[in-house]
Amino acid sequence: MSAKIRMNTEYRNKFYNRIKDVFEKEETQEQQAFLQARENFDVAQKTTFDLAKQVVERSYPKEDVDTLRVFKKKYGDPCDVVAKDKCFYFAHQEDVNDEGEKEETKSHFDFGLYGNLNGSEYSSEDTDHFAHAYFREELKEKGCNPDIIAQQSDKDSNPHKTKHVDMCNKALGKNSSGYSQSDDSIGMAKDFNAPYYADVIGTSYCRSRAIACTKDEYNIFLQWRSAKAKVVSTHQTWINSIMKQCDQLKIGLKAYRYLSEGIELASELGIKVDEAELVRTNSTGLTIYNPSNLANMIKGMKNKNQTREDKIKARMNYEAQIATKY
Repeated sequence: MSAKIRMNTEYRNKFYNRIKDVFEKEETQEQQAFLQARENFDVAQKTTFDLAKQVVERSYPKEDVDTLRVFKKKYGDPCDVVAKDKCFYFAHQEDVNDEGEKEETKSHFDFGLYGNLNGSEYSSEDTDHFAHAYFREELKEKGCNPDIIAQQSDKDSNPHKTKHVDMCNKALGKNSSGYSQSDDSIGMAKDFNAPYYADVIGTSYCRSRAIACTKDEYNIFLQWRSAKAKVVSTHQTWINSIMKQCDQLKIGLKAYRYLSEGIELASELGIKVDEAELVRTNSTGLTIYNPSNLANMIKGMKNKNQTREDKIKARMNYEAQIATKY
């Protein structure tokens, strides 16, 4: 039956989305690296915040915090100097300059979902990228595209990208100000942030109070921030690998004239496609990429712990098949 059915845009989109979904679920090296980075971050987030809380409480002892809260109840706003915060400027003075004098080294560390990856107090595309990658599965369940920033990493800002970024941020409950210290997050963002607050004394602006720590502690905070950035970089690498396969898939599907060629491609990739379902839900040349050849090429792009020799062999087989055909 399918040999007589001509391919059209709707069929091509169905094949593309079905196969792309399989690409995203495959256990490749890139996918596993991303999942491992996310697990490593979870561990680092808890242990590093525990350290941060100890450092904060050295500067602002719990007894002092409790006393000031008693004063606030008694005297009101003039003694309202205790607040909970999830971001801190940590500083040490163990480095020396060229003249042998001690100098301060400090940076901003934000333990919130949209906390910075580079020491800035403000949210950026990287912070959005982290939040979307961290809650990737939850966002996909809500009909959002958590991969949009990675997919458009080489493109300028555009309405399509902005639309999907905004959808993800709204679904997560990102605060409306874009200021990472703002406390008006809701939903998943609020739940993520909740365990990572510590009591501080002073103004509500963390830049006005650098909290002393040791150089070793400071380096642990830097390592934690690197673990957060690793989630972004491994997610980007994984999505890049999927997009490369999808680029070839689009070229092949565009060249196919008949439904049977799409079904053959899916079969060669080990993907079951229900022809009857394709036809039932549908509203209505010369093939450059032979389905078997295209399937082999796409398989060769996947990093499933394949040896270098295996990859070379697969490529040689593909080129031999092309030479035989033409």
